[in-house]
Amino acid sequence: MRHLRNKDGFIKPLLTIAVLIAVGYAGYQFAMPYYKYSAFKSEVKEIALLGLGDAGKVRAEVYQSAKSFNLPLEEDDIIVTKLEHTVRVQTSWSTTIDLLGLYQKTLDFTVDIED
Repeated sequence: MRHLRNKDGFIKPLLTIAVLIAVGYAGYQFAMPYYKYSAFKSEVKEIALLGLGDAGKVRAEVYQSAKSFNLPLEEDDIIVTKLEHTVRVQTSWSTTIDLLGLYQKTLDFTVDIED
């Protein structure tokens, strides 16, 4: 029990654990939007590559993909341009990260794929 009364033996590990938890939480909050962006962009690239149908069908598939990733996009935010042998898909959105009300950061994401 003597080590509990020693401030070097109890406070430092407790403070280290609290800092590690805070850094892990902040890392998770920032990593998830980037992961969703990367996965969504990859899926849009596949949809554009296989976009043999009309532009409306491609837009609907991209919108369904955005919904599956819980992205703040509406179907009107997705621009699909069908050219002779390519399909171009453009969209963008913003996400605000809020770390317990102490820090807010807005992240802007843009997808511009042409396949």
